[in-house]
Amino acid sequence: MGSGYQSFLRNSYWILRHGKSIPNQTGLIVSSLENGVLEDYQLASDGVDQARVAGELFLKGLRENNIGLENVRICYSPFSRTTHTAKVVASVLDIPLEGPQCKVVHDLRERFFGSSFELKSHDKYSEIWALDAKDPFLQPEGGESVADVATRLMSALALMESEFEGCTVLIVSHGDPLQILQTIINAAKEDGRSEGNDLISRIEATRIASVLSQHRQFALDTAELRRLV
Repeated sequence: MGSGYQSFLRNSYWILRHGKSIPNQTGLIVSSLENGVLEDYQLASDGVDQARVAGELFLKGLRENNIGLENVRICYSPFSRTTHTAKVVASVLDIPLEGPQCKVVHDLRERFFGSSFELKSHDKYSEIWALDAKDPFLQPEGGESVADVATRLMSALALMESEFEGCTVLIVSHGDPLQILQTIINAAKEDGRSEGNDLISRIEATRIASVLSQHRQFALDTAELRRLV
């Protein structure tokens, strides 16, 4: 991780996929904001336990790196399963979810897979990912392409970078958005040609098919915590 890479971000970031949700448990795709915010689709009881363990792991990491809780920010998707996860983690850290250290970021929401996939079986994910591998700029019918999600994740990151400085930010989001975020950040980190450029320029340079089509290699399990940067 070179100094040029360090200089293009003002904060350090961790990512957390939501805990096992009721849609995970029942095998449903719930990707629209309208459905995603419903309490019916929050965490399953196993997922609450997973989120608590993830919060404890995050707290351990903070302590090992001598990071004070006052420097922590939690940014999360508005979906009920991510809000529920963020709430559990915040309670482990003893940070109020309604307080100034926690923020709903709309652009961290789940990827919308389109009405032909909404509330259908999880088995249909393989169709979407096959499409992504072929052309990450191609939208599932009525849904978002990988490139579409990458664009709004750039906006989310720019927002966090503009609002926080010198903070440790935990991003609580969903499988596809977090895979895509890791893909573009990893490519920006490795692209020496863009060293010294601003955040948006560096990440915009990663929005190419050969990069975006690889997002499945960064897949996360439910409640998996990773250091992003």
